[in-house]
Amino acid sequence: MITFSKALAIIQQEIEAINYPEYPDGLYKPVAYMMSMKGKKIRPALTLLACNLFVEDISEAIKPALAWETFHNFTLMHDDLMDRASLRRGQQTVHKRWNDNTAILSGDAMLILAYKLMEKSPANIMPSLLGLFSRTAAEICEGQQFDMEFENRIDITVSEYIEMIRLKTAVMIGACLKSGAIVGGASERNSEMLYRFGINLGIAFQICDDLLDVYGNPYIFGKNIGGDILCDKKTFLLVNALNLSENEDRNKLLSWFRRKEQQEEKIGYFKQLFDKLKIRQLANATIVTYYKQAMADLDQVSVSSENKEVLKSLSADLMKRES
Repeated sequence: MITFSKALAIIQQEIEAINYPEYPDGLYKPVAYMMSMKGKKIRPALTLLACNLFVEDISEAIKPALAWETFHNFTLMHDDLMDRASLRRGQQTVHKRWNDNTAILSGDAMLILAYKLMEKSPANIMPSLLGLFSRTAAEICEGQQFDMEFENRIDITVSEYIEMIRLKTAVMIGACLKSGAIVGGASERNSEMLYRFGINLGIAFQICDDLLDVYGNPYIFGKNIGGDILCDKKTFLLVNALNLSENEDRNKLLSWFRRKEQQEEKIGYFKQLFDKLKIRQLANATIVTYYKQAMADLDQVSVSSENKEVLKSLSADLMKRES
């Protein structure tokens, strides 16, 4: 089995080797800029690691892995624009460095490039991979739509929130793993268990992200702390605060919505309320629940425990991440 570090090195080398069209410069420069950022590149690495569970030669999984990474960065470029975020991985977002129209059009170009990369998969499995890719892309759009609709609601249930992040975040992690398994010739059951492993890991991963937005170190996290709070974004923490707060706490919480002034005070109040309602502890407990289910799903994959150790170790590290 290759290590996670080796998988990352392969992905990084392949990204650096991508030759983007030279013209028009204004379309492809932002794409290259976005792809050059120091992201974690977990998703394409998972594709390679999943393939390696079943075969030694992972070369045929590289193009699908690059397709997922390109697609992931496309979603981030558009997410940053929709959220009006100024930082991504410690650097200016594309719409800030260029403009809104550039972020839209260059993002669209990235989506097309992702499909072109996926089309370079082995011919015998290309229909399966493209079907998985298209289905996942549609689900991510559905998740984004739910996320947008949540902006105007204060009655969101925890189960609704979990379904939203399953679609917006977790399905891609599951699909990256499943595509690697398909390339590796895995059985349908093994591919499905890896997909479920990715779904549960992805949900835990997103709740970790919600926590980091409030409690993380901005220099490590790579984004401004409290960005979700300032946007009134419905995170696991805020959804639970809306459901658990009462009387004066709830009225004061609602009074902060849509307010753009006193940003530091707003972040401070939300954090104080989260602490009072013990939502940080609730989030951590929920992360553990989904993480344990992910491990149970991985245990069902019919390969040696030794081969699965890389994925288990990576999963444990993701639950302790600071960025």
